[in-house]
Amino acid sequence: MDLSTPPATRPKAAMNDVEQLLSRARSGQMELAELMDRTGALQQAGQLEAAALVYQNWIASTPSPMRHVACYNWGTLLGNLQQHAAAENAYRLALSQNEGFTQARLNLGHQLEHLGRIDEALAEWQRVAADDSLLRKGPESLDLLLHALNNSARMLETHKRYGESQALMRRSLELKPSQGSVVQHYVHIRQKQCDWPVYQTVGELTQNQLLVGTSLLAMLSASDDPALQLMVAQRFVHEKVLNYKGRPLHELASERKPRSGRIKIGYLSGDLCMHAVGLMTAELYGLHDRERFETHAFCWSRDDGTALRARILQGFDHHVRLAGVDDHTAARLIAEAGIDVLIDLQGLTNGARPNILAYRPAPIQACWMGLPATSALPGVDWMIADRFVMPEDYLPYCTERPIYLDHCYQISDRQRQVGAEPTRAQYQLPEDKFVFCSFNNNHKFSEEMFSCWMRILQQVPDSVFWLLADNEWAHDNMLKVAAAHGVAAERLIFAPRVAPPEYLARFVLADLVLDTFPYNAGTTASDCLWMGTPMLTRSGRTYISRMAGSLLSNVGLPDLVTYSLAEYEQRAVQIGQNPARAQSYKRFLREQGRQSKLFDIPGLVRDLENKLEAMALSQRERDVR
Repeated sequence: MDLSTPPATRPKAAMNDVEQLLSRARSGQMELAELMDRTGALQQAGQLEAAALVYQNWIASTPSPMRHVACYNWGTLLGNLQQHAAAENAYRLALSQNEGFTQARLNLGHQLEHLGRIDEALAEWQRVAADDSLLRKGPESLDLLLHALNNSARMLETHKRYGESQALMRRSLELKPSQGSVVQHYVHIRQKQCDWPVYQTVGELTQNQLLVGTSLLAMLSASDDPALQLMVAQRFVHEKVLNYKGRPLHELASERKPRSGRIKIGYLSGDLCMHAVGLMTAELYGLHDRERFETHAFCWSRDDGTALRARILQGFDHHVRLAGVDDHTAARLIAEAGIDVLIDLQGLTNGARPNILAYRPAPIQACWMGLPATSALPGVDWMIADRFVMPEDYLPYCTERPIYLDHCYQISDRQRQVGAEPTRAQYQLPEDKFVFCSFNNNHKFSEEMFSCWMRILQQVPDSVFWLLADNEWAHDNMLKVAAAHGVAAERLIFAPRVAPPEYLARFVLADLVLDTFPYNAGTTASDCLWMGTPMLTRSGRTYISRMAGSLLSNVGLPDLVTYSLAEYEQRAVQIGQNPARAQSYKRFLREQGRQSKLFDIPGLVRDLENKLEAMALSQRERDVR
């Protein structure tokens, strides 16, 4: 029964039952145990609103010394019903009856978070975290303390208050080292701050525990070892992803309606908006051959109101909104649409929904763009790649098989908007010095590569390094390392974050972009080459450490691909000491770059379509046998 249903349409007997229960709750004669039992039955039947109403009436009518418990349960129901302001009032009422009711204070913090009152939520959790008596009351009380610490740290990290967040993570890990999710965030927040060495132990936490607890995203920056990347992906899948034993949904759907007609390609993503994936793939969808293919967007992306998102959605034949839809229902919708090939653009990145893929809603499921590494997802059998990023000796460390494109693996957008050409003076860059540059995110910076950059600056004295500083801690830590290498602070020039058109336009001011390793530039590499600025990269053993090498090879500059730290450093110094060489690369890119195979986007789409069509038609033949 749903109380939002008009009374005339509700079952009469059910309405009478609830009315009788409400009357009993208002009588002041109902014991708490009976209240919890009766409301529990309503919850089991899915009648949360009725259960909340019963609690409300009982609390208003019953002078019980246990009213704080009833208020807590009432608040939980209201929170589940997304009535966060009402839930806040319920928890405050519970605390007015019992100020030391820690669980109510923790939940109050969550309701305040939902209401956007971040500092108030932190204040409630801080009161719990400051309660040292919880350390003396046993494991359950310790869990409450850890809850306060960990949620405070999470919220502070989300709002880029990294120093405070890391301090709380350290305290949490000192109290209980065996917290995998906290370890994961601790490692990554140190990467975001360029707080090296990243693997700094805490309390009894060992180096091995830090390594094993590293998230896949963090591991892509931490190590070029493909075995480690596979290990952390498999750990995540084991802990978080559905182990679905049922029959694949695509088989059930094809029994009801065999696939025929145009090949149906589905794109699965939560990033079809102002995001790197959205920016890179915007042109792709509209280029598909509509005589051969029908395109479907299955997405839970935010509706950010940008022209980019509108353009992306206009490129599809069909758009199915999956926000608020559970994973099984989402998978069923994909299966019922008769999708031949489902391309996951998310992998295990932030906001991913891997359980949709676990149900196998399509007979062919491949990953592309979102995660340039193996995801170890049991529902993904293929990875779209090229032979540079996915060489033969890398394949044993991937659970996916390659779909090799003859072009570069990377799609991009030839219609990206570029702002007005700036001057060096606008960004406090010297007119007469060689400008090295890196616009990659700071979490991709490693201690090894940053030290290499500082050695390059030492050997090219008439140069500066232009880079991003995502936060004040990264800024300060980079300056400390620079000082340790004898590099003056004024030689590091920090660029602010700007809108995409301005970000693209300023690439022309740099002489040479220095790539990160082992997490290469992807979107950034495409952007700098599109704008005619050369990039020096180092290629390693993994897909992600070979991305920029693939782009440079396809744009016609393979000599800017190096394969060791020493070679990378030597080549950067050679170019920095010979600015004319950098200018020759710029001239080449200006004259030939956009006509290269790298930016032959229609050709890439035809290449991809031919391979997917062959796979899909072969699958259809197997289905009818």
